[in-house]
Amino acid sequence: MKKNIAVLPGDGIGPEIMEQGIKVCKAVAQKFHHEFEFQQGWVGAEAIDRTGNPFPDETFELCKQSDAVLFGAIGDPKYDNDPDAKVRPEQGLLAMRKKLGLYANVRPVTTFPSLRGKAPIRPELLDGVDFVVLRELTGGIYFGKPQGRSEDGLTAYDTSMYHRYEVERIVRLACRYAMQRDKRVTVVDKANVLATSRLWRSVAVDIAKEFPEITMDFMFVDNAAMQLIQWPKKFDVIVTENMFGDILTDEASVITGSLGLLPSASIGQYTSVFEPIHGSYPQAKGKNIANPLGTILSVAMMFDYAFQLQDEAEAIRKAVLKSLEENFVTEDLTTDNPKTTSEVGDWIAERILE
Repeated sequence: MKKNIAVLPGDGIGPEIMEQGIKVCKAVAQKFHHEFEFQQGWVGAEAIDRTGNPFPDETFELCKQSDAVLFGAIGDPKYDNDPDAKVRPEQGLLAMRKKLGLYANVRPVTTFPSLRGKAPIRPELLDGVDFVVLRELTGGIYFGKPQGRSEDGLTAYDTSMYHRYEVERIVRLACRYAMQRDKRVTVVDKANVLATSRLWRSVAVDIAKEFPEITMDFMFVDNAAMQLIQWPKKFDVIVTENMFGDILTDEASVITGSLGLLPSASIGQYTSVFEPIHGSYPQAKGKNIANPLGTILSVAMMFDYAFQLQDEAEAIRKAVLKSLEENFVTEDLTTDNPKTTSEVGDWIAERILE
């Protein structure tokens, strides 16, 4: 099989973790006799520095013409610390989602037996946790108009907006995922307060009629945030709007024991993007200490979802599991002889080739 993969390292630790993802892709290509071509594009702060645009047209065209996109991270302190900056790296992420039609972010959350006790939650609550969160990506308050600040700077406003079709497509996708799992869907909203959430709830009720085998329940987002920590094993498929999903998936990341372990896929109109859920972690930039496993597991998701190569994906996941079992991991997961980012990437690539 021959595939073209767009590579968008982005900012901070993005280039370092992306290098490990490409190592793994090359190991898979060698092991399973595939051919992958990689082309790099600029996004985020790096793109602003080079072109003035956090998601240049050239990068957009590259992504459209590729079979899949591997993405690192976006964000830079020089923009975070400047409230008056007119152009920000994060605008590149939003533009990428909007232009590529990346409407659904898929984030699986599972626990690893070898990391029992690493999470700040009682281990007995976490044994056997296995759920997936589908976050709507192109609507809601991150994209709503109008938004802005008053001329005197004393007032600011944002608008959350959803169209029925945006809710229909992601709730329907969540139900399809649930049909392959335990057939349970939890819709997270704030329907007691927000009009957009009431739209979500009414649309979800209609979509549920298409899937009579699915058990669908509804949960307010504040209750969901509590239940994720108190009883994470109760969830199978969670589907929610953009901002709620952003917050809840970061909260869910502590369940695994490290933010650096969680992969994600963003399903799109033109192509799909695969990325770890963590940010650019600028404090670790250039230190070769960042955890690459989220990126490597995102590569596994690429083989699963974009290429339908399940054996290749499973080979990656088995190698990652072995690295965790043998404690061949970075410093966020161990204080006992931690490995560097590149050492972990090399080790996993070697295990795939064995």
